[in-house]
Amino acid sequence: MRRRQVSPGVLGASPWLFGAMLLAGWFAVARWGGLPAYVLPSPDAVLARLVADLINPTLWPYVAATVAEAVGGCVIGAAVALPLGIAIHRSRLLDAAVSPFLGATQAIPAIALAPLLVLWVGYGLGPVMWLCSLLVFFPILVSTVTGLKLVPASVVDAARLDGAGSFALLASIELPMALPNLLAGLRNGFTLSVTGAVMGEMIMGGRGLGQLLTAQRDALDTTGMFATIALLVALAMGLYGLIRAIELRSAVMADLTTPR
Repeated sequence: MRRRQVSPGVLGASPWLFGAMLLAGWFAVARWGGLPAYVLPSPDAVLARLVADLINPTLWPYVAATVAEAVGGCVIGAAVALPLGIAIHRSRLLDAAVSPFLGATQAIPAIALAPLLVLWVGYGLGPVMWLCSLLVFFPILVSTVTGLKLVPASVVDAARLDGAGSFALLASIELPMALPNLLAGLRNGFTLSVTGAVMGEMIMGGRGLGQLLTAQRDALDTTGMFATIALLVALAMGLYGLIRAIELRSAVMADLTTPR
């Protein structure tokens, strides 16, 4: 069954309409649902608190710490996942030997590794970054391997017939054609790294927004928690949008997605 055609204008407006519906439902429940403000604050109260927090200069060191942990952890995870994904793609033996163990690592909750990281690395920025890197490693690795495997074999064979060596084939053919998958993995990785940073700070301590959330929780400051969560959502969306903007401006991506 074919999907019904929808105009670009409707598609562009649909997220805003859906968001407005969610806000309206939230406002109605908070205002007329009989719930106290400490259980569910209204959207206008959360917005007012968020604006007040953003004006307050004491908030920005928390934001800077969380961004540093998230970006640093994602860079570490990508620095390991990308070369390993290329190696797995190139070696059937390595693929057969490593893949079962990589899948098994996903059965270990990242939160269970936090106490071990504290013992190995200590408290502070380091262990939180390592926790972020563990969270983003697998999605980036899977996207890398999948993207390389989707490169048409006919294109690879033609390049080899033209005399392309292993490195030239990888740099000129395989990586550029796998770029959509690679960037998709990085987008998801940067989003997950924000979650990892907050989770790490709440478990292992830190100076970021996770620590602020913990303090607000202990003070029963529900409005503040909602405002901090909204800020975390904005950070994750910002990092996602940054990778997406790089993707849209990429000449390679434009060439791959332009209809022939």
